[in-house]
Amino acid sequence: MQEDFLHYLWKYKKMKINLLKTTQEESVVIKSVGEHNHNTGPDFFNAQLQIGNQLWAGNLEIHVKSSDWFVHNHEQDKAYDNVILHVVWEHDTEVFRSDNSQIPTLQLKDFVQKDILKKYEKLFSKQGKWINCENDFGIIDDFLLKNWLERLYFERLERKSKTIELLLQDSKNDWEAVLFKMLAKNFGLKVNGESFFSLAKSIDFSIIRKVQTNQKTLESLLLGQAGLLDSDIQDAYYLSLVKDFQFLKQKFNLKNSQVLPIDFFRLRPSNFPTIRLSQLASLYYKHQNLFSRIIEYNNVKDFYELFKVSASTFWSSHYTFQKVSKTSTKTITKSFIDLILINTILPIKFCYAKQKGMEIELSDRIVKIASEIASEKNSIIDAFNKLKKVSKSSLESQALIQLKTEYCNKNNCLKCAVGNSLLNK
Repeated sequence: MQEDFLHYLWKYKKMKINLLKTTQEESVVIKSVGEHNHNTGPDFFNAQLQIGNQLWAGNLEIHVKSSDWFVHNHEQDKAYDNVILHVVWEHDTEVFRSDNSQIPTLQLKDFVQKDILKKYEKLFSKQGKWINCENDFGIIDDFLLKNWLERLYFERLERKSKTIELLLQDSKNDWEAVLFKMLAKNFGLKVNGESFFSLAKSIDFSIIRKVQTNQKTLESLLLGQAGLLDSDIQDAYYLSLVKDFQFLKQKFNLKNSQVLPIDFFRLRPSNFPTIRLSQLASLYYKHQNLFSRIIEYNNVKDFYELFKVSASTFWSSHYTFQKVSKTSTKTITKSFIDLILINTILPIKFCYAKQKGMEIELSDRIVKIASEIASEKNSIIDAFNKLKKVSKSSLESQALIQLKTEYCNKNNCLKCAVGNSLLNK
């Protein structure tokens, strides 16, 4: 028995509501269940109850067993002195406030119908299942699931915005600087994301502003800080980049000791860090005020055009400095731009709208953009789609990742609209 389930029973009055009695045989009439508290303190604030002939207003505490009151030392905590009812599954002892006055107790197991207990037990009987509700996920109402996934999408944006907010604090609210760091991490993908992020943090964005009018200089800055210009390579372009970087290093007193090592292993050549850093340099060379454009644009096609840049000419015939390859223009692909939009642009737009108090006005635009981007493909999305074909766009794929990681994996079914709908059937 989970305490969360008892919270659910109380919050939604899933009990024989007209028959409630305390363990002292006093009738309990619920005028208001109160406000669910998810922080420290009593579980429900400002409940209104009639116990016997007395009308009470105050807080409510819920436990699996009455004795948990003493396990949690509530009898010594004055925050629990205004608890008017102790709701438990099993009553095994009387409980008292700090002044030794007894608190009425409601034993829920006497008033909960067997059918809801069966549904609860079925939902939480994993038996090797990928998620608790996998046998019933396919029959969930489409309208309910659509609304729940949209809410989960914004939950995921909220989670991502925490990183952005911390970066804003560190950069004294310089949105351009934050965007650069987030984009750098995105360009590094999973393998080099943290390395590229540490690289971006090692360069004050004022330096990027000063050198971005020269593509080759900007490329030398990024490759040099990444430690990719430290080899003994006799190539004219490489030696030219080394010369440029040495000048920048001395001029701006650059240090890269905190930059994490760059990895080529397990990467397709198109994702090699040399290519991605050159493309990032090209992006900032081409667009001097990238942040303002990102905030201005609300059309996916505009973003595809904005990020349609290529690595510099040298990389048309190279993936590394040491080896010549078949000639091809290393342009950022549509699928890579989708990742940039999902992981950087939309979270940035959401965070900016929230800071400016415009999140309600811009939420529909964010939903529109996310709905026009193709669904991501990974093991989580594939598994959900096997249960019910649900992920058609990045909005659903991001929402499903949030659902799996924050609800399914943590057994938070009682806080999930899907879990609630199954218990309510």
